[in-house]
Amino acid sequence: MSIISRFRVEILLFLILLACYAYFPPRWADWNQNSRLNLTLAIVDDGSFQIDRFVANTGDYAKYNGHYYSDKAPGTSFLAVPVYAAVRPILQTAPVQRIIDRIGSSAAFGETLRPDGSGLATEKVYFALVLMIASFVTVAVPSALLGVVLYRFLELFNLAAGWRVVITLIYGLATPAFPYSNAFMGHQQVATLLFASFWIAFLIGQRRVSPRWSLLIGVFLGWTLITEYPAALIIAGVGLYLLAALPDRRWIVGAALAGVPPLALMMAYNDAIFNTVLPVGYKYSELWQAEHQSGFMSLAGPNSEALWGITFGVHRGLFLLAPVLLIGLAGFVAWWRSGTHRRELAVCAWAVVSFLLFNGSSVMWSGGFGVGPRYLVPMLPFLAFGIGVFIAIWGAHWWARMALGITGVWSFLNVWAQTIGGQSFPQYQPNPLLDYSLPELATGNVARNLGMALDLSGWASLTPLALVVLIGMVMLFHSVAKPSFQAEKRRAEKREPRTENREPRVGNQEVRAEN
Repeated sequence: MSIISRFRVEILLFLILLACYAYFPPRWADWNQNSRLNLTLAIVDDGSFQIDRFVANTGDYAKYNGHYYSDKAPGTSFLAVPVYAAVRPILQTAPVQRIIDRIGSSAAFGETLRPDGSGLATEKVYFALVLMIASFVTVAVPSALLGVVLYRFLELFNLAAGWRVVITLIYGLATPAFPYSNAFMGHQQVATLLFASFWIAFLIGQRRVSPRWSLLIGVFLGWTLITEYPAALIIAGVGLYLLAALPDRRWIVGAALAGVPPLALMMAYNDAIFNTVLPVGYKYSELWQAEHQSGFMSLAGPNSEALWGITFGVHRGLFLLAPVLLIGLAGFVAWWRSGTHRRELAVCAWAVVSFLLFNGSSVMWSGGFGVGPRYLVPMLPFLAFGIGVFIAIWGAHWWARMALGITGVWSFLNVWAQTIGGQSFPQYQPNPLLDYSLPELATGNVARNLGMALDLSGWASLTPLALVVLIGMVMLFHSVAKPSFQAEKRRAEKREPRTENREPRVGNQEVRAEN
């Protein structure tokens, strides 16, 4: 595939993912997201870390010395500060205010509100608009770029472009990565920073980019830590991988120093509020004292109920929600048996195992409102990477394609139903799909989306997205198929032998497919 064709595929892949992510704005009245945006608003509007003026919209807050603060890691909020500061003057102009007033009187949006609610007040629409812009720039765009990174990194297994596109779309649209790719939380930001760091470290080890890029990895990993504290587990794995990959290990010092500024920013933030550089926000969370005081900040050690609940449990089981990820686990086994790229396998396996054990140790493992086990989202691109090995080794077999097709379709339908069914993510329903999402969709209660800005309601509001995605998919797979057709034509003209029956390869080593 030529550079131009490759670039066209990557652009189309990015745009399709971004369209799907951005079409559904962040959920309103979500405490987790509101807590983070409250801090962004307080910094820009008030020049303060205190969220006293906004605290009524969230229950995720810390109270200290008579004032209220976000109890979340500050990375997501800090990242949105320049975004909000840039758009704030525009949002306060008369034309934009008229648009806000029109949205407030929209019949399509009005149908999504609770009958006993307070309606679409102007200040609520303004807050929702800021939330949508901040989430789009800091979460949706990076998440779509993560799809491109995954697409490129899958070249490691010598997969054809078509397969890499399919695996990327499965990860981006048929796993819990989808609902959190436009949610103002740290999960997908962290997934992007971690996996991008892993990819850059691989390129450094392959001498395809300069070791200077390790400085960017340091910044990424430092910001990751101040965005989601548990990400320290995967940070350790990626950091050790970088150390092993660097041709000159003195660069690891530069990478470590590059990670200091984000950490210093977080320490200064905590010291200004709590008089300590330690991240103690959860210690002062008023509504979750019992949970946070269990074990170490809600971590009480792995237990069978939590581990089952986040893997195969009906309520939040990852592999029940998106069984296509089981193929990733099978890919890990095949990867180990192939004997190739063991370092890369170690990073991916560590990311998955460490986060499963972390989430399985928490007394708050279900995560409240959510689609699947949201705390596991940062590990998902590493797990999806295993699907690439599965296809590289067994993709030529009909049963492998059927397994991918069946689990992929079920995962897509299940994830989308739980994401767009109703105006909030499922909460504590025993069976979220049957007890909440499908009944909501049956009544036409589709999550708020951009189609409603065109006064389309219910299922009809999904029509613009369906058209955009359909056109994009046709263009994408045409771009993938055209170079393959041209290559086949050139081989025929030169009377070269066909190579379809060669054994599949993982990396540079040929691997015999098992029947």
